[in-house]
Amino acid sequence: MNSDLAQPTPPMGKGTLSRQLVARVTALVALLTVVLALFTSLATYQILQREQDGRLQVAVGRLNPDGDHGPGDLTGSGLIRIDGRNGTYLLTTTLNLNHEAERQLLAVSPSATPVTIRLDGQGLYRVLVKTQPSYTLVALPLSDVTKPMTSQVVMTLLLSAAMILAAFLAARRVVEASLRPLNRLTAAATQVSTLPLDHGDGQVPIRVAPGDANPGNEVGRVGAAFNHMLDNVENALAARHRSETKVRQFVADASHELRNPLASIRGYAELTRRSEEQLPQDAAYALGRIEAESDRMSALVEDLLLLARLDSQPTLDLQPVDVTEMVLNAVSDARAADSDRRWSLNIPDHEVLASADPNRLHQVVANLLANARSHTPAGTSVETELSTDGGFAVISVTDNGPGVPTEIQPTVFERFTRADVSRVRQDSGSSTGLGLAIVAAVMKAHGGEVSLDSQPGYARFTIRVPLA
Repeated sequence: MNSDLAQPTPPMGKGTLSRQLVARVTALVALLTVVLALFTSLATYQILQREQDGRLQVAVGRLNPDGDHGPGDLTGSGLIRIDGRNGTYLLTTTLNLNHEAERQLLAVSPSATPVTIRLDGQGLYRVLVKTQPSYTLVALPLSDVTKPMTSQVVMTLLLSAAMILAAFLAARRVVEASLRPLNRLTAAATQVSTLPLDHGDGQVPIRVAPGDANPGNEVGRVGAAFNHMLDNVENALAARHRSETKVRQFVADASHELRNPLASIRGYAELTRRSEEQLPQDAAYALGRIEAESDRMSALVEDLLLLARLDSQPTLDLQPVDVTEMVLNAVSDARAADSDRRWSLNIPDHEVLASADPNRLHQVVANLLANARSHTPAGTSVETELSTDGGFAVISVTDNGPGVPTEIQPTVFERFTRADVSRVRQDSGSSTGLGLAIVAAVMKAHGGEVSLDSQPGYARFTIRVPLA
């Protein structure tokens, strides 16, 4: 199982739907807030500038032709007025204007609307010049507009930032609340993914809660579909379990029933062989084949019975086993049974104790050695090595034969898998095709494992058994 599925995803983790929704909602609110603030600031600026332009128009209109000021005339810091008649100019201001600033003022052309100029040493000013009925100039500092605008922009930025933050927090709460049913659905799916559905009766006890399987909304429809899918999966697994149970029971019953006729066949064959000197040569040969095939059939029946017991209710006599001695004995037996291969052994000096059934563990190692003997040509080197790794005893059988074909490596531990297409068989008549399947089943019953590493010219079978 993928370990990433077993770990809950943070609500605002990278790449999550909640994070994307919150980010998009916040970005939309931020965009609308910025656009609104921009238009508000521009409108305010235009209003303030129009007000200042109106003050300039009032100031020009209140200058009478005699140069006297009517009641209510404008005064204030920064106000500049020039009244020119008969070729002379009267400058009125509280500012100390230099000659360059005066020149800039007098250079402004008359117009119906105010203009903005930058006065030397004074900054920006709005200036209105009229020549009728006499030359009149009035100027007001643009800071009367920019100062309140600056304050408004700062306040607008602060309020916009506060609104964006509030929108982020509100969107996060709303999105998290809206996605809780989907998160519960994800949790249920994750629990289902951890169930051992490859064995057992196929029961799937997990379902999405009825409140999260309401077909009236999108998430509820997903939850209802998920529950329907789990019902189908449970039914399919239950049907598969019943079928496998029937097959196992049939194999066990058939194997058990085959014992008696096979024993009778062997008995009659042995009885007939007592009069072998009276039999024709072809009959004696046929009798030998009957005995050989009955022995092979008996071995197949015993293997099938063993697999049936391991599948249904494995019963092991677990006890501390000296794996070092057991491996030594198994290799010695293999060397005595076959002198055509070079058998080597690599074991530690000290004993290695494993928690195992001694008979079954010996059978596993013997099957691996027999597999190497059956599928490699004469002269092949077969090395058996024993070591420890963590809490396991590790036994490996390595040969330099033709290797296991790539196409059957994924199924090499399944029943009746044969490697005849590549690995040379020396005793095809005696093999049942169940040796490696028994190895895998026994290791599983022990809580251990078996693995294969193979390539052309090399094959290594490794088993791991829990230490005592």
